[in-house]
Amino acid sequence: MEYVTLNNGVKMPQMGFGVFQITDAAECEQAVANALEAGYRMIDTASAYANEEAVGAAIRKSGIRREELFITTKLWIQDAGYESTKQAFQTSLDKLGLDYLDLYLIHQPFGDYYGSWRAMEELYKDGKIRAIGVCNFYPDRLTDLCLNAQVIPAVDQVELHPFFPQTAAIDNMKTYGVQPEAWRPLAQGAGGIFENPELKAIADKYGKTVAQVVLRWNIQRGVAVIPKSTHKERMVENMDVWNFALSAEDMEQISKLDQGESLVLDHYSADTVRRLNGLKIHD
Repeated sequence: MEYVTLNNGVKMPQMGFGVFQITDAAECEQAVANALEAGYRMIDTASAYANEEAVGAAIRKSGIRREELFITTKLWIQDAGYESTKQAFQTSLDKLGLDYLDLYLIHQPFGDYYGSWRAMEELYKDGKIRAIGVCNFYPDRLTDLCLNAQVIPAVDQVELHPFFPQTAAIDNMKTYGVQPEAWRPLAQGAGGIFENPELKAIADKYGKTVAQVVLRWNIQRGVAVIPKSTHKERMVENMDVWNFALSAEDMEQISKLDQGESLVLDHYSADTVRRLNGLKIHD
């Protein structure tokens, strides 16, 4: 495993395990247990995923020392704002059964996220969180936050894969020392990514799978990745990316697959904003 150093000096594994859409408690707990057994030490969840308790149960039963793990969860829009963020943070911490978080992220750039950020800055300074960051903050929102915050975000977790590489967004993150992290780094199979002829040809050249090549491509761009799978053999496969390197030519060829838009969500769309704001995760 390789690590990236965040802008506050905290070291974060460059690959973690994501649990998005694993809502069945038993399935999620087993998936996290399998991931930890396979060598993953960073687990990424969110209050909106409704599986923090299952993640926490797997962590407790693993017997792995807390300091060896890097645990991330996220604040949902419904809980945006100064006071509600502090309450939501404690709720997530209790569900996970932890004393502190390694990384806490604002899940979406909507609602009173400036109030949330002030609360997170205080929690960070109080030692309750080792690093704070954001998700889905495109260059305009990330820049505005960086220019007005006391603590610069350590991480911006966004959609990053060959069909949506967001090179300009990554360059902007680097301007402010923000670490890019990819959600759905394998595009969740969308766009026929695993059958793409260019990617298959590159994978054959290195004796690797398309998934391994796609993950390696992001890693070589300095991006942290959090692939998700409920199949243990794929978890192991996804981790097997540290023993080869893509050539500059192959890196460039993969970047040319850019389709110029998200395969999942257009965060500039009014419909997206209305839909996400309407998603309630508790009463």
